Amino acid sequence: MIGGSDRPANILMVGVGGQGTILASELMSRVLLEAGYEVKKSEVHGMAQRGGRVVSHVRFGEKVYSPLIAKGEADILVGFEMAETLRSLDWMIHGARVLADNRAILSYTSQVGQEPYPFDALDRIRSAGFQLDVVEGEALAAKAGEKKTANVVLMGLLARYLPVQREVWEETIRRNMPAKFVDVNLKAFSLGWEQISPEAILLR
Repeated sequence: MIGGSDRPANILMVGVGGQGTILASELMSRVLLEAGYEVKKSEVHGMAQRGGRVVSHVRFGEKVYSPLIAKGEADILVGFEMAETLRSLDWMIHGARVLADNRAILSYTSQVGQEPYPFDALDRIRSAGFQLDVVEGEALAAKAGEKKTANVVLMGLLARYLPVQREVWEETIRRNMPAKFVDVNLKAFSLGWEQISPEAILLR
């Protein structure tokens, strides 16, 4: 579990426009603030509304001076789309943990055959020596009752690795989601929480 050292903990979140990457980083930041940490956050989403890359940097600890994570210093990568997850490995510290949705969203150039899509992204991440947890985010979100909550499924899994009680996450969801979406988001969070592998629990 991160967050116990002298330096701030660094979490990088990546996806494409429309996946709720920024909403997820907002939720996580509120949870960490509720838990008493100093939190700084920054986003890059130039063409997000057209399905472009979206990146959120979140840093937390006792004292945080910058919202930006330096390349090679992210402790956890949360990837909402496989190709974007693979493209972000340069940001990770050696041996870091990667939490990945196995969803593939093909860009226009991949759809027309100009650029091959890396369908082997997850194998390449494992081969590069990272600790990888994979979830079927959209399928689990559909099980919760709304496919758009795949981002909250990933937050449920991420919560297993952060030094914050589950109850804080659930209360933050209740207080910050529109009332009619609270139950489905709590279900999505719970399904993500249950996805941690037994091996990962032993290593914590």
